[in-house]
Amino acid sequence: MSADFLASMAAGSRERVCAARRARPEAAVLAGLRGVPSPPPFLRSTGGFDLIAELKLRSPALGPLRDAGAEDIPARVTAYARAGAAAVSVLTEPSRFDGELAHLEAAARALAPLGVPAMRKDFLVDPYQVLEARLAGAGGVLVILRMLPRPELEALIDAALGQGLFALLEAFDEADIELAHELVEARLAQRERLLVGVNCRDLVTLQVVPGRLESLAARLPAQVARVAESGVVTPEDAARIAAAGYDLALVGSALMTGGDAGALARRMIAAGRSAKAAGG
Repeated sequence: MSADFLASMAAGSRERVCAARRARPEAAVLAGLRGVPSPPPFLRSTGGFDLIAELKLRSPALGPLRDAGAEDIPARVTAYARAGAAAVSVLTEPSRFDGELAHLEAAARALAPLGVPAMRKDFLVDPYQVLEARLAGAGGVLVILRMLPRPELEALIDAALGQGLFALLEAFDEADIELAHELVEARLAQRERLLVGVNCRDLVTLQVVPGRLESLAARLPAQVARVAESGVVTPEDAARIAAAGYDLALVGSALMTGGDAGALARRMIAAGRSAKAAGG
């Protein structure tokens, strides 16, 4: 995922927005939202560590995921929720992740009775896509900080907050985190619906960078929930990043390729909470 990759993903995302607007103008989306119930809120547990479990059918680094299948989305996300996931991330990007909005809709529909929000994970470039997410039942969205100019990032974040959604601000390095501080400081009144995450994948090789999560943890804003993204594969990894100061882990590939995703999710949550308790 080089900078060129992000630019390519942004260009593809803009094309999707244009096509979506032609098919359904923004006024029609807003009208449709009037009949959509509020999504479940994002709530952290009292245990000190939580999990955002991810649904994705393909990974650019790993290719098609062995246990993935669109037909089992409701069962899979239900297993995540019953294991204790605080939220479920759903990929909707089609070209590299085989995602679509229908996956988000199916996940949100299954999760709503369980009180767990779904999060749209995509390369968002336009507030229209936030409205799409809300219409599909999402309770949150991912915002990639290094992909857009600041005014466009702020428009995405404010659109999400204005719709009652949470926003996960994704950072890769110190510069991204500095921007996250500024964005959070300007929105402290809504900090319960802001999360800041560190993605520890190298943007060129797609490989996990050892130590990045730990080295950047202390730089993250203390006023909001801190999320470790990528590189969390085992319960021991969950304990390690919890001890480093993270409040949540976002885990996708390990859950999608494991034999019993619910059991692995439970073990990760338990390990993270034990590490938090041990650290005081």
